[in-house]
Amino acid sequence: MPALNRVQLIGNLGRDPETKFTPTGKKVCHFSIAVSSRWKDKSGEMKESTEWANIEAWGRLGEVCQEYLKKGSLIFLEGRLKTDKYDSNGETKYFTKIVAQTLQFLDRREREEPLMAVDEDPGEYDALAGE
Repeated sequence: MPALNRVQLIGNLGRDPETKFTPTGKKVCHFSIAVSSRWKDKSGEMKESTEWANIEAWGRLGEVCQEYLKKGSLIFLEGRLKTDKYDSNGETKYFTKIVAQTLQFLDRREREEPLMAVDEDPGEYDALAGE
């Protein structure tokens, strides 16, 4: 049976990226993005709703995120959903994040700065799920 796990988002970073290392020395970058929607309600009043997504970027893609992104940066992101769990006071808790696979900067840049896009091979990081 075919399966698809793909997420596409455009949003702004809610905080500066943070880079950490796994116990085996792999580099991973974490940040969150805000994705906002606007609409008019039945009375014509403008409404807005914001969803927050936690993002994880590995390897070279994580390095690029750490180097070039900052709070407020506008990005287009493609990735896959991943749910992790942890124990808190004897209770198992779950949280869902997005593992970034493709990232494109959407901020307006000076003319001499190129628009950058980075693709990451997701295969090598699947083995890290147990870390």
